[in-house]
Amino acid sequence: MDVGNGVQTFEIVATRAGRRVEVTTGRSVVEVAEVTRGGTPVRTARFMASRVVALVEEPSERPAQVNSSAATAR
Repeated sequence: MDVGNGVQTFEIVATRAGRRVEVTTGRSVVEVAEVTRGGTPVRTARFMASRVVALVEEPSERPAQVNSSAATAR
């Protein structure tokens, strides 16, 4: 985020199991929200799109799930 005399970092993460982070853009605003499984926003941050320097999305840290039915069927 460009703050005029430098860059400031904001980190928004899904804090509990089952939550996710959604990013929406519209009318020169970038909105980042942590939402529950049902879609209810828990936390929301809004930024002016003209001030956003970079938006980095990282995958979750949980291990990849193995499809057991595909692994046993031959």
